[in-house]
Amino acid sequence: MSDHPFAHADSEWLDLMGAARNWFGGAHGQFLLEQERQLLEEELARFFGGYLVHYGPAADAPPHAQQIQRSVRLGAPFEGVEIVCEEQSWPLTEFAADVVVLQHGLDFSLSPHGLLREAARSVRPGGHLLIVGINPKSSWGMRHVFTRDALHQARCIAPSRVHDWLHLLGFALEKRRFGCYRPPVSSPAWQARLAGLERLGSAWQLPGGGFYVLVARKLVVGLRPSRQSNRQTMGKLLPMPVAKVSRRDIPPK
Repeated sequence: MSDHPFAHADSEWLDLMGAARNWFGGAHGQFLLEQERQLLEEELARFFGGYLVHYGPAADAPPHAQQIQRSVRLGAPFEGVEIVCEEQSWPLTEFAADVVVLQHGLDFSLSPHGLLREAARSVRPGGHLLIVGINPKSSWGMRHVFTRDALHQARCIAPSRVHDWLHLLGFALEKRRFGCYRPPVSSPAWQARLAGLERLGSAWQLPGGGFYVLVARKLVVGLRPSRQSNRQTMGKLLPMPVAKVSRRDIPPK
């Protein structure tokens, strides 16, 4: 795919995805993605199956899943995306994927509810949905409020709120993890000095990490009326005849 938008896409959505893509290509975005990759690959190593679908604005290659046979990138028409579609129009059949990863997809979305429904629909029963988002209760979430770059356009939806949405869609939350406890500083020297925050926060899984990862499993499938197939009439099982016993036939005790 190229960086030229396709003809009928929502221009507002394309602008949002393009701005997010550029931000993730910068120093702050690259630092955040680097921290996320390690945590995501730890989680993805537990899963196996045929297909993993990844949706997100970053240009970097998605995290690797060792036991998934095929990973597919889906989204806006940019370099590296294999299936081009809008956020609420995924060209996938229902239950197509074993694992779906939304990496900052909800953060940079015109309709987070619509996007989450599309992702949930694509997960097979018993499959998993992983959601990565910027934690609003962190230094990265605070930067989103005051900055003038593309991060300001991020929604930064709280993990508790996303958890509620997942519950309504028939998912059970299996795990909630946080990462990137260092503040969004560009200087590598300062990042090295603050590395202790990363070790402490990761060890205790404190809720102040710059991003969160929600791991949810799909529990149930909506019941649909099944079409009755034409079957030949089969014989019925009839009760066996029972001999009647008269009281006079019973010998006295």
